[in-house]
Amino acid sequence: MVASTTVTQLDDIERPSGAAAEKAQFGSDVVAQTLRDAGIDYVALNPGASFRGLHDSLVNFLGNRSPQILLCLHEESAVGLAHGYAKVTGRPMAAAVHSNVGLMHATMAVFNAWCDRMPVLVLGATGPVDASKRRPWIDWIHTAADQGALVRNYVKWDNQPASAAAAREAVLRGVWLSQNAPMGPVYINLDAEMQESGIDAELPSVDASRYLSTARSGVDQETVSEVWALIRKARRPVVLAGRVSRDEVSWHRRVALVEAMGAKVITDLKVAAAFPTSHDAYAGDLRGRNGAATLEVLKAADLVIALDWVDLNGTLTAAFGPAGPECTVIRVGLDHHSHNGWSMDHQAHPPADLVVSTDPDRFTALMIGSAKLCGTNAKPARACTPELSAQDGKQLTVEAIARTLLHFLGGRQSCLTHVTLSWDGSYWPFDHPLDYLGSDGGGGLGAGPAHAVGAALALRDMGADRLPVAICGDGDFLMGVTALWTAVHYKIPLLMIVANNRSFFNDEVHQEKVARMRGRDVSNKWIGMRMDDPEIALADMARAQGCAAFGPATTQAELESAITQAIAAVEEGRVAVVEVITDASYPATLVNALTGTTKG
Repeated sequence: MVASTTVTQLDDIERPSGAAAEKAQFGSDVVAQTLRDAGIDYVALNPGASFRGLHDSLVNFLGNRSPQILLCLHEESAVGLAHGYAKVTGRPMAAAVHSNVGLMHATMAVFNAWCDRMPVLVLGATGPVDASKRRPWIDWIHTAADQGALVRNYVKWDNQPASAAAAREAVLRGVWLSQNAPMGPVYINLDAEMQESGIDAELPSVDASRYLSTARSGVDQETVSEVWALIRKARRPVVLAGRVSRDEVSWHRRVALVEAMGAKVITDLKVAAAFPTSHDAYAGDLRGRNGAATLEVLKAADLVIALDWVDLNGTLTAAFGPAGPECTVIRVGLDHHSHNGWSMDHQAHPPADLVVSTDPDRFTALMIGSAKLCGTNAKPARACTPELSAQDGKQLTVEAIARTLLHFLGGRQSCLTHVTLSWDGSYWPFDHPLDYLGSDGGGGLGAGPAHAVGAALALRDMGADRLPVAICGDGDFLMGVTALWTAVHYKIPLLMIVANNRSFFNDEVHQEKVARMRGRDVSNKWIGMRMDDPEIALADMARAQGCAAFGPATTQAELESAITQAIAAVEEGRVAVVEVITDASYPATLVNALTGTTKG
């Protein structure tokens, strides 16, 4: 059980002295108050002069409470924290980024949140729009004519309000848009002059909740009846369970619907847990050692219902070829509302016989109506722990890490906040919506640590008795390691295991494929990939952030000892990192999935 770290205990961290201002006096005070009214709990930030007004308001007007500042060492980490938080809660956290340069740092993290359809409120700032009020040099290089253009193609909405009243509306609209399906990040650019200018009189009070109502996407009874008619005709229905919420009631509804349909279920490791892997109806995921068998289940389907499935066309093509499936395809989701002409994250346009434009959770609820929500065929996957076997001098693998960690967790509830690219779905059972939170969304390396910290914060605040666990690759860890300082500073318990194969190995796989295609020397694939001579001391880098660090573990015995100590450290409320030296190879099935290879 993770040691309880309550919000009360955190009141001692970065508490301002003196009396807080009693009423809003400046434009930034209005912004800060609106953040509180909108239910924003935190503002993750790396400090910047362009939002010094807002920073002062958060501290000296609100007292650094609701929202509380979370100091990050990089803007990318700030947005990544907010992304990880949203993965657990489904609600936005704010991330403040400094002017155009901070936004440039943060763009990859914004893109990850966009592709992952996660709500994040990104607050930017700019040097005074009125050129006569800019400081020489610095305000000029930190002011852009259209700063929102940097991210406009991968946010749901952006705005640059010119007054306190407009800023209040922008924050309320931004929060509302970000958390309505299809969810995603929004960007609000706060003019420095607007922040620092006094307000003549307090704005009329508003009830923020009336501006944040969830938009309900409906499905008429005729559509529900049509879907049920197709289900009754089907003999081999398959549900592709994609992007769905972490809501436990919706999880049980999904199981009940699948059982009522007599369907098989396929999931995707790119997104969070959507169905219990121990259930008799679970057919697996399409990548990894069991992918071929899972694909056969899809090939045999006479009805496919896709619940906001990522890359539906790619999946159908893999099963049925370029001509597409002969069976009926029902596509459920609202993702088409986010598609634009800049980002290709929407994937190829899939064939579908019926498109149901609603949130998948709402679709499930409407389909089962008043059906009983409990009593499933799920098996208690954690009733036993995997047996450990000697490695016989072999290098450790990601699978060995998974089996060892699962063994020593001993039935404790956990949350996989992140896994390596080489992870196989068969390594770990998912039987709760918080068992696994999915990938980084946009394939942006370096997101794992920040996502883990944000998710761990959310789990701590909601009182979830779950041990947050991140399995990161060495490249991912190296690019995002400073996010761990924030976890240590704010006492956010977290276990991170770094699978260190001392290479950007995914690209070795690609270089090998290119060399084979061109008839060239495959043995050169490591050049420009390997991180050795000198070897990087990853455990020492974790210690430098204040973490309890263990390793590098090179043997099974060392791995077991390190994991045991690390779990104990996390249960004491600490951040623990285990470095494991792993084999620089991927299973053949994974290599094929990553490169599109079908032979050899």
